[in-house]
Amino acid sequence: MPSALIAYVRFVDGLNARVGKVAMYLIYVIMGIMLFSSVTKFLHVPAMWTLEMAQFTLVAYYMLGAPWTLQGNANVRMDLFYARFNRRGQAIWDVFTVFCLMFYLGFMLWGAFDSTAYSIAMNERNPSAWRPPLWPVKLIITVSFALMLLQAISILIRDIATVRGKEI
Repeated sequence: MPSALIAYVRFVDGLNARVGKVAMYLIYVIMGIMLFSSVTKFLHVPAMWTLEMAQFTLVAYYMLGAPWTLQGNANVRMDLFYARFNRRGQAIWDVFTVFCLMFYLGFMLWGAFDSTAYSIAMNERNPSAWRPPLWPVKLIITVSFALMLLQAISILIRDIATVRGKEI
């Protein structure tokens, strides 16, 4: 494999691992927000921002962790026949199926980018009493889809190397 492709795979894998490891700690942020919400409700001075902030943080936790999950092959897989293949057979199958994933992620990225641009241009806000701007959470979703698409390309390169008898 060309060294540029190997460098790409290592860069994307490293980037998604770092982003995923940071995102995994967002669960503690969610717990802190919910604890704060419980305490303020108990003291009869509820904060109106806590539920939405916990939801936005959950979106970040889920979406920014998704590329790392994809990288680690920890996603749910329907493998009636796949598990019976050897590593090379699995890589051949993955070369074909990753194109479906990239097609899907491309459309999702396009929609997320369009939605984020609209949200910024229109100063879109959540229709609640707190009325937070929606562009930050939409930007996180857009970045997440971009990272997943980069990871899918990395998976394709890795699988092609496996089919050719080389491991990256």
